[in-house]
Amino acid sequence: MQTFVNIFLGLFIFESVGAAPITDTIIYDSEFYDLPLGELPHSFVYDENEGSDQLMTEIGTALPSVIQESYSSAPLTEEPEEEASTPKLIDGSSAQGSGVLGPQTQDGLPTCLLCTCLGTTVYCDDRELDAVPPLPKKTTYFYSRYNRIRKINKNDFINLNNLKSIDMTANFISEIHEDAFWRLPQLKELVLRDNKIRQLPELPSTLTFIDVSKNRLGRTGIRNEAFKDLHELQHLYITDNNLDHIPLPLPESLQALHLQNNNIQEMHEDTFCRMKDFNYVRRALEDIRLDGNPINLSKTPYAYMCLPRLPVGNLM
Repeated sequence: MQTFVNIFLGLFIFESVGAAPITDTIIYDSEFYDLPLGELPHSFVYDENEGSDQLMTEIGTALPSVIQESYSSAPLTEEPEEEASTPKLIDGSSAQGSGVLGPQTQDGLPTCLLCTCLGTTVYCDDRELDAVPPLPKKTTYFYSRYNRIRKINKNDFINLNNLKSIDMTANFISEIHEDAFWRLPQLKELVLRDNKIRQLPELPSTLTFIDVSKNRLGRTGIRNEAFKDLHELQHLYITDNNLDHIPLPLPESLQALHLQNNNIQEMHEDTFCRMKDFNYVRRALEDIRLDGNPINLSKTPYAYMCLPRLPVGNLM
């Protein structure tokens, strides 16, 4: 009888223990929330009398704001993609508008396709051009060497107010319109080497560098006082032109004068200096080349008294 009672009590205790509710242990990882549990803005207190909804509310309150935003119930919206910037060309036009590759040439080919446009520089070297192509308005440097251009017209460089340099070496230029260059307000360098030019046009006073070597200027191709008002001119190269005189007057700013291989036979004592002012010193003009001319520099020694260096040429 005692044995039966013990078995009955054992079964009763086992069923009571099995019927007890099993609660999961909740582990809060403080590293996940980046804050110690004791520093949470809302302390978590479990009240066994509260329902499960209250428990979920308290847990949600304890989540950091970053995590709450990531689990927001608001619908997700895609961020608008930033539009790619439209490339601009030197004439200010865009790839979506007209004139993407610069203005059209007479043959209907855009200048920046026929030539190469980099920044505000246009390279048209060795493209078999027979005329100056229309240039974008913001062109600063223009190179058109080794082509077949025979003439520079009045409007070839019209309205190019930013143009600073023109290099048209080794073409067949024999004619330049009188107004082709002088209306360019910022032109600094003009290079027309190795052409067939017989007459220089009017030049803008802004020029600092001129190279018209290896042309056909002769005795009449440079007008009187052509360089007088070029007060910023520093380098003047007129070699191989069959000149028979030194073009005067020369601006005080001039630093280099190259007149090699011409037909200059004489020079006056006041060509570079002022014979009436023995105190006058021309310090800027340090480089004068007269070699290759039929002139004896030793005949006019006083012509160089104001110069820092003697000219290079025949002294015999």
